[in-house]
Amino acid sequence: MEAFWFIFGAIIIILAFMFLMTAFTGAPYVPSSASELEEAFTKLYKLGKKDFLIDLGSGDGVVLKAARKHGAKALGVEINPILVLLTKIRLRKYDGVSVICRNFFTMDFPAETTVVYAFGDSRDINKIATLIKKQAAKIGHPIYLISNAFEIRGMEAQKRHRAHYLYKLGGKDED
Repeated sequence: MEAFWFIFGAIIIILAFMFLMTAFTGAPYVPSSASELEEAFTKLYKLGKKDFLIDLGSGDGVVLKAARKHGAKALGVEINPILVLLTKIRLRKYDGVSVICRNFFTMDFPAETTVVYAFGDSRDINKIATLIKKQAAKIGHPIYLISNAFEIRGMEAQKRHRAHYLYKLGGKDED
């Protein structure tokens, strides 16, 4: 019986450590509201079949699921392997959706990327905008950023709806 409690305790400590490390390396896990996403993908940016969305810090996959329901292909990038596994299980029946365990600051975006969704935090949103601008320059076309709850300092959003901000990054029409 002692072995059971030792293993159980070790698992709890490992899980807590993984979630804490995620909080120190980026924004903590906070689920997005499905109804707010629906509004963001219809009133702020009309997401559709032509779009490829990347969700930076995809958590449990709720943004990926909403994007797919609008016809877009979607890629989740999540640093927490437990959340990656949860997302893969939850969205296994959805074609056109994938998730990878990775730090998004160290990756290249697929060429078909049109939209990035980020629920970052105030300390990282400008770094995320810089990353997206660099990726837009690499792939040769602008990328829209939908930021949940945080404005990019020094840049005016093209649109705002409730807690979401829309930016067009890269290209001639950049703000």
